[in-house]
Amino acid sequence: KAAMDAATEIGLAVVTTTMTLVAVFLPTAFMGGMAGQFFKEFGWTAATAVLASLAVARLITPMLCARFLQSHPQSPPSWIMDTYLDIARLALKHRLITSLCAALFFVGSILALNSLPREFVPASDNSSTQVIVELAPGTPLSTTNAIAELVRQKISVIPEITNIFTTVGTGNSDKHRGPGVSDFRNANLTIDLPPVGQRERSQAEIEVEIRSILGNVPGARFQVGSRQTGEILLINLTSEDAQLLHQTAQNAMTELRGVPGLGNVISNASLLRPEIFIRPNMARAAELGVTASAIGETVQVATAGDYSAALAQMNLPQRQVDIRVQLPLSTRQDLAAIEQLRVPGAHGLVPLAAIAEVSMGSGPAQISRFDRSRNIRIEVELGNLLLGDANALVRELPSLKRLPLGVSWVDTGDSKMMNDMFSSFGVAMVTGLICVFMVLVLLFKDFMQPITILAALPLTIGGAVFALFIVDASFSLPAVIGLLMLMGIATKNSILLVDYAVVAMRNGMDVHDALLDACAKRARPIVMTTLAMTAGMLPVAMGVHEGSSFRMPMGIVVIGGLLTSTVLSLIVVPVVFTYVLQAKELLARILPHGHAVETAS
Repeated sequence: KAAMDAATEIGLAVVTTTMTLVAVFLPTAFMGGMAGQFFKEFGWTAATAVLASLAVARLITPMLCARFLQSHPQSPPSWIMDTYLDIARLALKHRLITSLCAALFFVGSILALNSLPREFVPASDNSSTQVIVELAPGTPLSTTNAIAELVRQKISVIPEITNIFTTVGTGNSDKHRGPGVSDFRNANLTIDLPPVGQRERSQAEIEVEIRSILGNVPGARFQVGSRQTGEILLINLTSEDAQLLHQTAQNAMTELRGVPGLGNVISNASLLRPEIFIRPNMARAAELGVTASAIGETVQVATAGDYSAALAQMNLPQRQVDIRVQLPLSTRQDLAAIEQLRVPGAHGLVPLAAIAEVSMGSGPAQISRFDRSRNIRIEVELGNLLLGDANALVRELPSLKRLPLGVSWVDTGDSKMMNDMFSSFGVAMVTGLICVFMVLVLLFKDFMQPITILAALPLTIGGAVFALFIVDASFSLPAVIGLLMLMGIATKNSILLVDYAVVAMRNGMDVHDALLDACAKRARPIVMTTLAMTAGMLPVAMGVHEGSSFRMPMGIVVIGGLLTSTVLSLIVVPVVFTYVLQAKELLARILPHGHAVETAS
């Protein structure tokens, strides 16, 4: 009978709490943009799990209580409960002071939230990083191998490094060089670190030291880090004027390298490589019956070789080797020999020098475009800075703050995703609040009491923000997920208090006694559920395992918000309840048919 009575007594509170959680989590599954891709599974999973917990609370838990719990004499109230009730009486006696303190706490929380450093996703610590070495186009294998060995020797002095695996050369997809031909100007060093619990420094701190060590290695460009989300600030410049774009990018990179705290600054503007320029005299070529395609094919076969699919093949044991026609290297570097190449024309073979000007020069190895415009993408390693701080500093640089006419900065990468996430988060918060309010109105059959319940939500922000400050964490995507969780969890405390107080008032108690009785009877389950949730999130907040850097801010936010909202809601919500009740009585006197706004449950 006790189990059935208890299930009946908290029935409305359990259903209301469950529906508010669903109303908070489910809208996040329909968020758009990149942020929506992160929240889609979270929203559906959380909403489904909460609905399943409702079945457990209404069916399985009462059965288990009836089977296993034993009756025992009721113990007298502890000194903790007596102290809390004294504080609650004092808060109800000085309602204005209590309300002002709560309002100041909320304003301070918002100001502190705006001062938190921001980033999209915390940089991960996977106990592994890499160094990418890029040399000038045309660099031979021996030189690249020597530079890679020099880099390996320099970074080997770092005590945390346990293993270095070096790869020299990369596959090349250039159709003019043929499949499988390697580009020997690149090298990759994969670096292994001890597990997180076996070293004092983080992976990011070790990467900062690697950058400082490699800063004095000349003639090479370095990329340090796994290039994962949360490690790179992307600056995407576009223009139709290639020369102006290149000059603007160079000026920006020069200024970026002077910003303290940032790591390496590189761009996708390829290094210049030696080239043979052939400028046909089309009038002369037309007289001799030579086409532009004939010139191009002749030069390609002579310099890069013939890679057509119909190549002749030499049969060897168990394999076939393509027979490729190409001038020897010494001849390819001789302009006089290139000028004497014979190009087929309408009246026979014609020397290349007779129809074109041949000269040596240099040019980019590749041309990048974004949305059909010339593009240079600058990648800035964040180093000691977070994405939000780095983005704010970069946008104040003169070369990027006042871009030349014809050059545009297209917002892409982590910075754009971070801005989209915070915008989508605001929409999800408002949508969740509206859904929660509608659910509470339907369940309580009252438009005013939901305001009392929602009063606990602002109190969660302060605890979450101050918890992030204490551990020196940033406001990022997992912290946003934690705030969304708090929106649903924090209303639980208010629902338990308000539901009990409304029932007590319906049974004849006055407002003051009903609120104090609700505080006395519901404080223990409120504190117990908060402690259980805190204990469950504690391993997440401690982040002692590899790959836990993403989940850690979420746990910190939930624990901080739960603790402060629990303590403050037990004091502030009864005060808000009295104000809402007075507002209802005032509306009942002002509005016709005022009896329609009376509480019904």
